[in-house]
Amino acid sequence: MKPVTLTTERLVLRPFEPADAPAVHAACQEPDIPRWTSVPSPYGLRDAEQFVGTIVPEGWRDDTSYNLAVVTKTDGCLVGAMGLVRLAQLRTPERQAELGYWTAKEHRGQGYTVEAARAVVHWAFRDLGVERMEWLAEAGNEGSRAVARKVGFRMEGTLRAKLLHEGTRRDVWIGSLLPSDLPERCEPSRSTGTPVPDATPYLPYPG
Repeated sequence: MKPVTLTTERLVLRPFEPADAPAVHAACQEPDIPRWTSVPSPYGLRDAEQFVGTIVPEGWRDDTSYNLAVVTKTDGCLVGAMGLVRLAQLRTPERQAELGYWTAKEHRGQGYTVEAARAVVHWAFRDLGVERMEWLAEAGNEGSRAVARKVGFRMEGTLRAKLLHEGTRRDVWIGSLLPSDLPERCEPSRSTGTPVPDATPYLPYPG
């Protein structure tokens, strides 16, 4: 997959660049990011350089994760990371992806993460043909769940002992978002040059 750039009213979501490493390193010093995500702890500058220089481009190349830097339009300041992860079922009949994100502490509470997430899910539904978007977070991550709910994810429950974190099994919250959950229709695009298959019929359980 060739990396894309998305824009919103206040943000640009673009491919990470080597010059982003110091800002990524600084953001990941805040304890909540290693606590609630899979980034290494402690998080060194070499970890950030590997993330922006190797992990992110390999994810796009191998279709395993599509990560984007979220920066402000006004001054290009790094707000956080946003993308699609665990893409093993993206191009299978399941046509499923998972939304992942983190936000630098100084940019929380301003609606940036919700704004960026909406752009990514619209792109996924419209241009990638995703039919089910999942959100997962360790149970107790109220900030991440608040973002997911504002985007439109429906909470589906708790997966017991799903996550292994620091040698301990933890419970995980899971939610999902379907194209039909959005207030506006999100039809697959036929103008991107990438064939998008017709939508799979959905038969919800009536009980």
